[in-house]
Amino acid sequence: MRSTPVPVVLAALLLLSACSSSSSDGAADPTTAPAAVGPVTTTPGSAVTLVADTDPVAAAISTSRALFASSPVVVVAPEGQELPDDAAEAAEELGVPLLLVGDDPGVVRDELDRLDATSVVLAGGAELADGALGDRDVVPADDDLPEVGAADELADVVVLDSGSAETAAGAVTARAAGATVVDTAGQTDPRASADVVDALAGTTPAAVVALGTAFDGVEGLDWKTATAASGTQLPGGGQLLFPEHFLVAMYGSTQGPALGVLGEQGLDASIARAGEFAAPYADLLPDRTVVPTFEIIVTVASGSAGPDGNYSTELDPTELQPYVEAAGAAGLYVVLDLQPGRTDFLTQAQQYRSLLELPYVGLALDPEWRLQPDQVHLQQIGSVGVDEVNSVVTWLADLTRENALPQKLLVLHQFQLRMITDRERLDTSREELAILVHVDGQGSQPAKQGTWNTLHQGAPSPVYWGWKNFIDEDEPMLTPAETVAQALPLPELVTYQ
Repeated sequence: MRSTPVPVVLAALLLLSACSSSSSDGAADPTTAPAAVGPVTTTPGSAVTLVADTDPVAAAISTSRALFASSPVVVVAPEGQELPDDAAEAAEELGVPLLLVGDDPGVVRDELDRLDATSVVLAGGAELADGALGDRDVVPADDDLPEVGAADELADVVVLDSGSAETAAGAVTARAAGATVVDTAGQTDPRASADVVDALAGTTPAAVVALGTAFDGVEGLDWKTATAASGTQLPGGGQLLFPEHFLVAMYGSTQGPALGVLGEQGLDASIARAGEFAAPYADLLPDRTVVPTFEIIVTVASGSAGPDGNYSTELDPTELQPYVEAAGAAGLYVVLDLQPGRTDFLTQAQQYRSLLELPYVGLALDPEWRLQPDQVHLQQIGSVGVDEVNSVVTWLADLTRENALPQKLLVLHQFQLRMITDRERLDTSREELAILVHVDGQGSQPAKQGTWNTLHQGAPSPVYWGWKNFIDEDEPMLTPAETVAQALPLPELVTYQ
C-alpha cells in the first residue's frame, strides 16, 4: 500500500476545516436565508414634539414621521370612530407604524413612500382600489403577516397620550416603536396624576412626544415629564398641590408653646393632633385629598439684635431635620416659616436648602417680621418689596426643577396690602411653585371677612389662598364646617394658631 505524503494530508485537513467553518457561520451556506429587513426608529431631535392634528389621518402620519425613519412594512386601517383591534395587534406585533386611510389615499401613499414601505398590512376590513397605495404588496391582517426584522426600541422616548380619539393610531405607533406611552386622561401636566407619575417612574426621557390638541400651547413638558419620572409624590399622591390637595396646618415652633399650637406637645403627639385638626375637613370635602400639615417657624423674630445683628434667631437645620423627616414619614406636608428681621428672605431661605430639597417641604415668608435697617419688632408692622419676594420665587423654583421635585408651596403671609409692596408684579409664572396668599387677620369674624375680601381685590393670578383660625384671638373661632361655608372662595390651606 502506498502512503500519502504528510504535506498532502495537512492540506486536505486545512481545506476541510475551512469548508466546515464557512458552513457553520452561514457565510457560504446557500441554504441560509438572509435576515428580514426591519424598520428604523428615530429619536425626535427636539426635547418636546407636539402632535396636535385634529384629523386622525394626519395625526397618525405625524406620529409616524416623529418616530420612524423607515419601515418595509406598514399597517393601514380605515379611518373611523374606533381603531380596529386587528390593526393595533398587527402593528405592535410587527413593530411598525399604523396609518389611517380616509377619502384621500394619496396622503397615506406619500408617507409610505417616505418610509420606503414595500408591503402593506390592510386591517379593519378595509377595501381599497388597486394601486391606491402604490405598487406595494397588500396583505390582509387576517393572513400570515410578513416577516419583519426587529428595530431598536425607543426606550428613552416618552409619549404623553391625551386619550382623545384622534391620537389612537399614534399611540399604537409609539408602542410599536418601543416608546413609553402614558395615557394622561386629558391632563396636560404629567405631574398632576399619581397614576401617570407611577407609570413614568424610573424612565429616563430623552425626548417627549405629546399626542393631542390638549397639549397645544402647554409649556415645559420636558422638565415636567422628567420630574414625573422621578416617581416621587406629595403626601396624598401626585406632584401638583392644588386643586387636588387641601392642607390643614398647625402653626408654631418646635421650641415650645409660646408661638402656637405646634409646640404645645411633643413630636408624636403633634403628628397625631395635626391629624385630628384635618379629619373634619376630610368629611366636609370628600372630593379633596386632605393633608395634615406642620408650619414650623424656623427663624424667629427677636427683640434683640443677636450676635449677627439681624433681630432674628435662626434654628439649626440639622437639628430640625429629624423632626421634619418624621412628619414627612407620617404623611404630613411641612412648611418652613421665615421671620427674617433685618436680613432678607432669600438669605434665610438658602440656609434651609437641605430641608427644602425634601419633596414634602415648602416655604413661608412672613413680611410682618421683615424689618428695615432702622426698625425693631413690635414697634411697627414690617413689609417687603415684591422684588425681594420674586428673588425667592426664582431661587425656589430653580431648586425644585433642578432636583426634579414635586411642586412646592410658597406661602406669603399678609393681613395688610402694604405688607407686600407692588404685589401686582408678583412672579406667578413658575409652575414649579404653588404660590399662596395666607390671610392672617384675627379678631371678630366681620373684621376677618373684611381683610379676606380686601386682600382678594387686585390679587395677581394665579395664586391660591389660605385662611387662619386663631384659637384664642378669634371672636369666635370658626368651626371646620363654618370655615368651609364662610371663607369663600374656598381656600386651599387652613391654619390653626
